Amino acid sequence: MTGIDKVPATGAVLVRPPGPMRGGLGSGLVGDSIGNQKLHGGDDQAVYAYAREDLDAWETQLGRTLTDGMFGENLTTSGIDVTNARIGERWRVGSDGVLLEVSAPRTPCRTFSAFLNLSQWIKTFTQAGKPGAYFRVLSPGTVQAGDPITVDYRPDHDVTIALVFRARMQEPELLPRLLVADALSAEMKGYARRRLASTEG
Repeated sequence: MTGIDKVPATGAVLVRPPGPMRGGLGSGLVGDSIGNQKLHGGDDQAVYAYAREDLDAWETQLGRTLTDGMFGENLTTSGIDVTNARIGERWRVGSDGVLLEVSAPRTPCRTFSAFLNLSQWIKTFTQAGKPGAYFRVLSPGTVQAGDPITVDYRPDHDVTIALVFRARMQEPELLPRLLVADALSAEMKGYARRRLASTEG
């Protein structure tokens, strides 16, 4: 079972903190589903955003149509830089009080590759360095298609989605730089600390 197959919603959708990854509500969006709650969902992965501009670039590269939601994203954004969003950056979405906080990049999995029917997709997606961003929900409310997104707060460190993705997937020597970002997801912090401990030992 997979929850990656998203389609655009009509009308308002409630966004709220889903609780822990295991035993919680799964997605931060009411009506959404998470197939594997051992690896996906929970407060640190409550909402996944991907840029329409990046989907358009993938359409050209792959030679196929990619509709909004095709990468499993809950929010398909336009006009805002997802890749260079900083960990802890806060986005206000719509007019109903929804406030999201950037927590981590998406790391590609076999389900993602199988859904697109591309055997080398994990490697291709990783090399592109445009993973999209996970968010936690700081303030709940409703969102709908066409809602504006504004950056409400940007921390003063340089730990971006792009940097975290590179550190996790390609350049482990960057891992120490991630730990200055207090809002980094618990999973990513744990990964970085384990890797650093193993190299120091």
